Amino acid sequence: MEKYKVNVDYLKAKYNLDFLNFTTTEEVPPLEGIIGQDRAKRALEFGLKIKSKGYNIFVSGVTGSGRTTSVEQAVKKIAEGGKTPDDWCYVYNFTNPDNPNILRFPPGKANEFKKDMENLVNELKIELPKTFESEIYEEHKKQIIKEFQNKRDELFNQIERSARNAGFQIQQTPAGVVFRPLIEGQPLKEEEMEKLTDEMRNEIREKQEMLYEELNEILRKVREFEKEAKEKLNKLEKETAEFTISPRIKELKEKYKFSKDVCKYLEEVEKDMIENVDDFKEKKEIELLPGVKLPFDKESSLYRYTVNVLIDNSKTKGAPVVKETNPTAYNLCGRIEYRPHFGAMVTDFTMIKPGALHKANGGYLILQILDVLKNYFAWETLKRALKNNEIIIEDLNEQYRLINTPTLRPAPIPLDVKVILIGHPIFYYLLYTYDEDFKKLFKVRADFSLMMDKDEEGYKNYASFISKICKEENLKPFDKYAVGKIIEYGSRVVEDREKLTTRFIEIADLVRESNFWAEMDNSDIVKEKHVKKALEEKIYRSNLIEKRIEELIKEGTIMVDTEGERVGQINGLSVISLGDYSFGKPSKITCNVYVGRSGIINIDREVKLAGRIHNKGFLILNTYFNEKYGGKKIISFSASICFEQLYEEIEGDSASSTEIYVLLSALSNVPIKQGIAVTGSVNQKGEIQPVGGINEKIEGFYYTCKAKGLTGSQGVIIPERNLKHLILNDEVIEAVEKGLFHIWAVKTIDEGIEILTGIPAGEKREDGSYPEGTINYLVAKRIDELTEKYLKITKRKKTSKNKEEK
Repeated sequence: MEKYKVNVDYLKAKYNLDFLNFTTTEEVPPLEGIIGQDRAKRALEFGLKIKSKGYNIFVSGVTGSGRTTSVEQAVKKIAEGGKTPDDWCYVYNFTNPDNPNILRFPPGKANEFKKDMENLVNELKIELPKTFESEIYEEHKKQIIKEFQNKRDELFNQIERSARNAGFQIQQTPAGVVFRPLIEGQPLKEEEMEKLTDEMRNEIREKQEMLYEELNEILRKVREFEKEAKEKLNKLEKETAEFTISPRIKELKEKYKFSKDVCKYLEEVEKDMIENVDDFKEKKEIELLPGVKLPFDKESSLYRYTVNVLIDNSKTKGAPVVKETNPTAYNLCGRIEYRPHFGAMVTDFTMIKPGALHKANGGYLILQILDVLKNYFAWETLKRALKNNEIIIEDLNEQYRLINTPTLRPAPIPLDVKVILIGHPIFYYLLYTYDEDFKKLFKVRADFSLMMDKDEEGYKNYASFISKICKEENLKPFDKYAVGKIIEYGSRVVEDREKLTTRFIEIADLVRESNFWAEMDNSDIVKEKHVKKALEEKIYRSNLIEKRIEELIKEGTIMVDTEGERVGQINGLSVISLGDYSFGKPSKITCNVYVGRSGIINIDREVKLAGRIHNKGFLILNTYFNEKYGGKKIISFSASICFEQLYEEIEGDSASSTEIYVLLSALSNVPIKQGIAVTGSVNQKGEIQPVGGINEKIEGFYYTCKAKGLTGSQGVIIPERNLKHLILNDEVIEAVEKGLFHIWAVKTIDEGIEILTGIPAGEKREDGSYPEGTINYLVAKRIDELTEKYLKITKRKKTSKNKEEK
């Protein structure tokens, strides 16, 4: 057993003080940039600098690996030297009001244009009423009206003369103009008309018809003169308005002559202002319904000339960097807001609001992929914008309404943005496999590793990171021994003495908690004992279930033997994960062997309490036995293996070697030392393979033995290939040093069974036999006996059956 024992030097991740050439972290410069992620750093740099379409970036890594912070730092650094993008604003579409137009300005010019338009409207609200109240305008207006009145009066005088000459008088009635016949200068009454002869009445009617015809002709001319007068008045009004408006518009066109679209918009504004100059005049009230009047709101009629600045980059330096924490479809592509108006919801172009894509246009947009996928339509909205290189603002609820209501359809905005998605690697694989657009749009992957090399640079980076946390959060400085203990913990997290974790969220938490215990100790600096205290307290806060299981084992409720020897019984080891805390737990595994041909049965597998990986390990166990003890001959026996007192699903193949050991014990009838627990996967050739959670398993069995009493002969058998993963706590290491607990490392099943039984396994001879007295000899012999018994029983049954048939 001694040759397989693990030296104490292999049990701890010792740190090199030569790499920590400082007294406290106050002497260490704070960390800058990305550490331990050279591959991800190069991928980020490539993805951020390449300008080709589709080279957006997916940053994959687990939470706490520093992926988000690193991405933000890298993006901001590159964005500082980037070009500041243009401003964007929406304006009224005078041709089609439901489709607001978009205008583009150099950075800072959009707000300037908005103020110029506001000043223009405010100025015209004052100047235009003054112009229309001027004496010159009034004179021209009176002249046109007087000219019309003169022409109208002349025509009415003409009809009066014609009526008088024909012996008629003109009278105004509610029904209109009536011609009354005169006799001796007096109007003829209806009764008098009846007394006239038919000839006289016909003559009067003929004259009336002639007068009516003349009157109609005169009224037609009056309408023409009236129309002509209105046209002259409108022309006068437009010319007057143009005289006031055009010079001001011309000034703006000269100022913004760099943009054809702005100049075209100003021409449309000029034309609309001249045509709707009444909107600038003073009005007391407007009639909404007959008898219902409301005060006239001049501002509401002039909203057409408002400029809705969607994006203002006047204060932006370099390219924009936007981090959207709630990426709904509206928060990405913008929205159209509504307001209540007389019981209805109305909107206009001034209520168009920007989204994250608008704000990041010309720069970089950082999103968490999980947040995007959790929000309805967000993923499709983002993809559509990237595929079409334009942002379309639309009402997503429109497709779900029973009755479509009128809404705005703003002009799309050209999109030039680099999108950085951050998420777990599983999302990358799923999207790459099942979304055909993903691989076209996100061609760059920056993969953040869970670990980094534990070299001199790694030591310095850890010290710089601790220094950064201390300075940013005003924590106490750490001495180099405390930093060394944190580096040791960094190796423990990844279970590798030659590596360090890059999950800096865990390291930062340990730094803060160590600082707390230093404060409780009234220490000016954080020492190694404070880091140890932080780790102990962290475990204590989380190990309630672990300690309860130890109590159940100690009192015998959970049956685990840690002393003596038993045939067909062994202690296996598993890991239980409870969120942020994992611990090892021993389990009793038993085996029974008997005559039969059913082979090796796993009871947990039969009742579907075993996972696929565990089942794979069990099938490997079968093939290992058939190859080693069968060879060229038939073997037949039955055996059942069971994990006792386990009622949840078993997963993983780390107990496959343990199952082989207990089966060898049952077949050879040689007892196994119960003070030794076993872990390790096995392949078909009997080689022991490394497993995960090795430290938790060793510590778990140690605490079980401690609870039941340490004897000095207890320990754990582990795969030799797990030696580099051993980073045990100080208590277990101390017990090993004192000889109270042991750890053995093996390469093969034969080495492990020798430790468990104290009997050599025995090597196979050329003739296929094994040396007498060895475990393999006893197993092969027992298998031959069981096979022979089975064949005899089968032969007797067959003979008996033949006799019955005869």
